[in-house]
Amino acid sequence: MLYKCKTGIAWRDLPERYGPWKTVYNRFWRWASNGTLTTLVGGVRVVAEAVAELDREVSVDSSIVRAHQHAAGARPARMADPANGRVSRRTDRTR
Repeated sequence: MLYKCKTGIAWRDLPERYGPWKTVYNRFWRWASNGTLTTLVGGVRVVAEAVAELDREVSVDSSIVRAHQHAAGARPARMADPANGRVSRRTDRTR
C-alpha cells in the first residue's frame, strides 16, 4: 500500500513481491473503510513528530500538475463548413 501511495502507480502494476494486486487493493479498501488506515497513519504521525522527522513542507511544481485543456481556458476548435464555406463551432453531437 505504501509503495502504491509513494509511486502513484496503478494497482495492477504493483511488483509481484507484494503479492496479488487485488489482495493488496482489497486490504487497502477494507482498512480505509473501517478506520484502520486512519489509525495507522495517526500513529506514524505521532512517532514522527516525537523524533522530529515529520516534514510539513509541500512543494508542487507546475510542470507535473496536469489539467484538462478546458481547465486552462482553451477555446473550442473551429472548423470550416464545406457546404457553405463558413466557420462553425465544432460539436461532438452526431447528426
